[in-house]
Amino acid sequence: MAKKRVKAIVKIQIPAGAATPAPPVGTALGPHGVAIMDFCKAYNAATEAQRGTIVPVEITIFEDRSFTFITKTPPTPVLIRDAVGIAKGATSPGKDQAGVLTQEQLTAIAETKLPDLNANDLDAARLQVAGTARSMGIKVAD
Repeated sequence: MAKKRVKAIVKIQIPAGAATPAPPVGTALGPHGVAIMDFCKAYNAATEAQRGTIVPVEITIFEDRSFTFITKTPPTPVLIRDAVGIAKGATSPGKDQAGVLTQEQLTAIAETKLPDLNANDLDAARLQVAGTARSMGIKVAD
């Protein structure tokens, strides 16, 4: 059997379990001729357990207009905001402090994100998550 030829790879971030044909899904997939409702149904079924969070998805579109998709872990800032319990980071990250991230929370987020990070081990992942927290104006507790 011949391999299908890839036409495009599309990356978008959609709320889990709540994909609709409206933008950003429709505008991202429409030009490629993908059946948008088929994607929405498959994505919503795959992410129903994570409802309420943003889940990035990488959609591979083939020349025959079929598709496959891979869901990724939620973005690091979303996980940090949920752990700290805030709606957004500090308005002036270098001066203001929006919250405090404990070492336990830092480790839990790093373990969650490890498959999607370009880190070799948990310590490197923890450093990346801590850097993201600092850039959001969130203090990382010692």
